[in-house]
Amino acid sequence: MLNRMILTLAALLAAILLPGQAIAGADIHIQDFTSHWAGWLAVGLFVTAYAFVIAEESLHLRKSKPTMIAAGLIWTIVAWVYASHGDTHTAELAVKHNLEEFGELFLFLLAAMTYINTMDERGVFDALRVWLVSRSFSLRRIFWITGLLAFFISPVADNLTTALLMSTVVMAVGGSNHKFVAVACINIVVAANAGGAFSPFGDITTLMVWQKGIVQFQEFFALFIPSVVNWLVPAVILGLTVPDTTPEPCEETATLRHGAWVVVGLFILTIGMAVSAHNFLHLPPVLGMMTGLGFLKLYGYYLKRRSWAMSEATAQASAEESMGDNALQLEQPLPPSKQEAPFNIFKSLERAEWDTLMFFYGIILCVGGLGTLGYLAVGSELMYEGMGATQANILVGFLSAIVDNIPVMFAVLAMQPDMDQGQWLLVTLTAGVGGSLLSIGSAAGVAVMGQARGIYTFFAHLKWSWAIALGYAASIWVHMLINARHFTAT
Repeated sequence: MLNRMILTLAALLAAILLPGQAIAGADIHIQDFTSHWAGWLAVGLFVTAYAFVIAEESLHLRKSKPTMIAAGLIWTIVAWVYASHGDTHTAELAVKHNLEEFGELFLFLLAAMTYINTMDERGVFDALRVWLVSRSFSLRRIFWITGLLAFFISPVADNLTTALLMSTVVMAVGGSNHKFVAVACINIVVAANAGGAFSPFGDITTLMVWQKGIVQFQEFFALFIPSVVNWLVPAVILGLTVPDTTPEPCEETATLRHGAWVVVGLFILTIGMAVSAHNFLHLPPVLGMMTGLGFLKLYGYYLKRRSWAMSEATAQASAEESMGDNALQLEQPLPPSKQEAPFNIFKSLERAEWDTLMFFYGIILCVGGLGTLGYLAVGSELMYEGMGATQANILVGFLSAIVDNIPVMFAVLAMQPDMDQGQWLLVTLTAGVGGSLLSIGSAAGVAVMGQARGIYTFFAHLKWSWAIALGYAASIWVHMLINARHFTAT
């Protein structure tokens, strides 16, 4: 269940720009079909599909299924309505552009997820969890330690994976103390989302903005202090309810498998290559990620050969030992319990969040299709021209809590509103942390609800939404105060 690790999509740009603007590199123009019946039908399909996504937990229907079907139907409508107006090329070029951007996102995500899954297979996360639960920390210390770790791990390992890891710790320590587990889970979700907001690798939305080239890698760190504030304000309030009692220590052990730290080092190297490819060579970051995946596959070959060699040596030693007792035992294989399965990198690939990847495909194609019909131009006019950039970007955070930050941020990037650097950083912050307002507003929250089923619930989170909203408002105020230099004076 690990991962949704971070990634992006550098904009479907021209395919969704304002009516009358040309798609880059093509002599075609997007037309406005927002008042056409075909446009209304496409919107209806998208709303219906997203209703199924929201109801995923109750229907047990994977979120990728309705969005993939809606994407196909919406682009069928786009192609038909353009063709009926004598344009047989726009739909083809626009959908190809969308597929190109999804391909970049898909490969980036796949590489990141494979690394996370490999670290999990080597026991890295399990070792961290066992170390925490066996320290005899008080409940209050566990509350703050898990929140702090969630904040600082999520910028690298993504908010979903981090929230799942930390929630297992508080459940193991808290046991039957459901009140503590619920409050600690809320703290973890808020911290994981806040930590992911100041790093391109911490959340899909931040990666989208980075790969689009709107905010450079080092510029994201201007959001560090606002992100800290976003977590600390509700954490201080929630922390007042946590008793300073010490539960019984959990007796667990965990063993790091051979090569665990090498895999961690390779992951850090891979992140460095992705950043360098983008910042210094002006190449897509995905190129660095895929090169790093190649290094991991090569190291996986070494791990597999080592496993084989050890299995053969163990089998030979066992056979020699059995010779003195019974020669017939020479032909008997080593019991399965004594054997260690050879490392297989493709097992880590198989464990990628395929439903999430296919969901991204559906969302990108759906939003791209609606943009090609002219709807994002209307949205841009209503929000950014009607309300103003600051109000619109604050609204994005609330929309992220209700819908999801991925389609909301994708739509903003597609609209391409004319904003200064401060406003782009603001919308990056609000889209990243706004999902914390509700438990269903972020992947981290939804995942932890499944992990702590019946304890961390929608209403348990809603009870403290006012405190999270205070943190949301405080982080926006701090950003506009300390990052004033990024805002263009008007």
